[in-house]
Amino acid sequence: MSDDDIHIEEYDHPAGGWGSLKSLGSILLEEHVALAGARALMHQNKPDGYACVSCAWAKPAAPHRFEFCENGAKATAWEITAKRAPPEFFLEHTARALEGWRDHDLEGQGRLTAPLRWDAATDCYVEVSWESALEEIARELRALEPSEAVFYTSGRASLEASYLYQLMVRMYGCNNLPDSSNMCHESTSVALPKTIGASIGTVTLEDFDQTDCIFFFGQNVGTSSPRMLHQLQDARRRNVPIITFNPLREPGLVSFANPQSPTEMLTAAETQISTQYHQVRTGGDAGAILGLCKALIESDDDCARQGIPRVLDTAFIAEHTHGFEAFAACARSTDWFDIERASGLGREALTAAAAQYARARAVIAIYGMGLTQHRNGVETVQMLTNLLLLRGNIGKLGAGICPVRGHSNVQGQRTVGITEKPELAPLEKLEELYDFEAPREKGLTTVDACEGIIAGRVRAFVGLGGNFLRAVPETERMEKAWRRLRLTVQIATKPNRSQIVHGDIAYILPCLGRIEIDRTGGIEQSVSVEDSTSCIHASRGVTEPASPLARSEPWIIATLAAALLPPNARAPWESWASDYALVRLAIERTYPDIFRDFEQRRWQPGGFARPLPARQRIWKTASGKANFIVPTSLDADPDMASPEGNVLRLMTLRSNDQFNTTVYGYDDRFRGVSGTRSVLMMNTDDIARLGLHDGDLIVAATVADDMKREVGGLRVTAHDIPRGCAAAYYPECNPLLPLWHHAAESKVPAAKSIPIRVRKVSGPRGSGS
Repeated sequence: MSDDDIHIEEYDHPAGGWGSLKSLGSILLEEHVALAGARALMHQNKPDGYACVSCAWAKPAAPHRFEFCENGAKATAWEITAKRAPPEFFLEHTARALEGWRDHDLEGQGRLTAPLRWDAATDCYVEVSWESALEEIARELRALEPSEAVFYTSGRASLEASYLYQLMVRMYGCNNLPDSSNMCHESTSVALPKTIGASIGTVTLEDFDQTDCIFFFGQNVGTSSPRMLHQLQDARRRNVPIITFNPLREPGLVSFANPQSPTEMLTAAETQISTQYHQVRTGGDAGAILGLCKALIESDDDCARQGIPRVLDTAFIAEHTHGFEAFAACARSTDWFDIERASGLGREALTAAAAQYARARAVIAIYGMGLTQHRNGVETVQMLTNLLLLRGNIGKLGAGICPVRGHSNVQGQRTVGITEKPELAPLEKLEELYDFEAPREKGLTTVDACEGIIAGRVRAFVGLGGNFLRAVPETERMEKAWRRLRLTVQIATKPNRSQIVHGDIAYILPCLGRIEIDRTGGIEQSVSVEDSTSCIHASRGVTEPASPLARSEPWIIATLAAALLPPNARAPWESWASDYALVRLAIERTYPDIFRDFEQRRWQPGGFARPLPARQRIWKTASGKANFIVPTSLDADPDMASPEGNVLRLMTLRSNDQFNTTVYGYDDRFRGVSGTRSVLMMNTDDIARLGLHDGDLIVAATVADDMKREVGGLRVTAHDIPRGCAAAYYPECNPLLPLWHHAAESKVPAAKSIPIRVRKVSGPRGSGS
């Protein structure tokens, strides 16, 4: 790509609008599915259709005519593409040659069409039969100690596939079930059980209709979950204030033009989303939230002294919470100077936000990886819970905590047993149902798996979806270690780097996508997923399969399990492989409280909600109450260098043309970047302070330990970001992220605050300089 293709300019338009429609039309044409894609999209997120393969935002009972967003439509077009990557493609390109391809170009080849095995003599992947592939994979796994194998799951896998996968792995003999939650919302899963006794959020779509205030922290709705903009727009039309804390001014959090509204499209009307927008310093959210709490507690103290109505919900605190006095003492004793320094926000801004919170009857707090992907990510989530508990904003209609999950069933796979923590799986029930001894040893998280691969303790990797090697930290070290694995198996729809870099024995197994009609067993099958609001839905494919040799994930898992495990009459793998209703019956028997009448209820519009005691103010915690947690630090990354020096806090982020590691194109419309992903967004003062100019090419180097970690070819780009902070794209900047730089309790990689220095390699060049 030449410099002539690169354009960087300020973007001052709302999210949605004509830009969204143009982008949708472009990708349908690029993937040669203009008509098929348009037909498929009419079934997306509908009660009798398929659940979006992109984000996990809620599916309403009464959907819009077009119940999809720009990114969801891109994900659909990307999956049902007319392009193919047949065995001939791999015969024409050696694995070593394909290693030089960009992520976008690899996936852009299209859908995989046949099972493939890497051939050492030719360095090419060659077609094999399903029978020989699964037999050899099973034979290799049996030759290893179970602790030496890792079984990864992306957030795409259905409830049915996830249940079979975790059962196979546990019957094999380990709990090595890392998943994409380990890389994003594990901080939530660790934080919330200690505060409210649940590992998931408490908000449903009904709460958005009843709320009178919304707080946003570290979540870019315009890129990560655009369908939520419908709920936010409806709230703003009711004059509900939305208070946003985010380092970058993201268009989706500023204003929205609904592309489904002819009036808005024809009149250029738009809805202001945020009524207050606070550009918190990267890693400063904990300090900002403590500032909000301090303002509320001090105001309540004043009311108590004057004998006037209180600011805090003292009745709720007394009846339902534990630890308030210790937390309040911490808030009172923390100096405003320290809060301002940690958060990068002034006292006046924080007290204004607190005043808005105090006036609200019911408040929803929404957050994303901007809170979870820090060293103190767990504590920051607990700080947000503290804020909600002060006025009883959990277990009340229109209020609650709302972690926005990323991939489409990442929350659901945890519900049915995908976890490396044996205490979170119903091991006794599984043993009773399937007559085996379940392993009790703690399994490997994503970080643990990476460390094990580097150290040589892990010898086999089986990936159920995803692009693990690109998603994890320490890219260069991981790729070197990856080549030493005995076995790598990737169950996937498209080529990606985790397949091209391979072990001694390597397989690529093509699976059906969720949007495709699944006729396994001679009948049209359907699957199930869980959305971010803990509602469970059925999903049925609507397009013809990409290849007659592609197999469904449940079939692949069940058939592999039958080859891998000793015969067990209680685990009918062959029956499960051909009838997913039997899998759902097994899920219901394992989790009767959650999945009662599973087969019938999953088709109801809007899905059925998981039981969640916290919604009824029943607290499944050690104290029996909701717990206030006293923070240990105002900084989400207390081991970071001071921003006043030449060290910058780098946050990695996704573009508008991307979902997770999948890159649809090289434009980021919302940030005005076109034709490249090699940019480093910086504050203009930092650019001048460090002797740089807009357009300079630089190398970013991690400041952490003695190990060399660098990413070069980044273009300095002036952006509206707090001083001392910088931003660049994921996964390109993953080589800068040390494996040990993760959340203290959850081991989520701290990708939102990486200490870096920069050095110039050339002067200004190209458009935008």
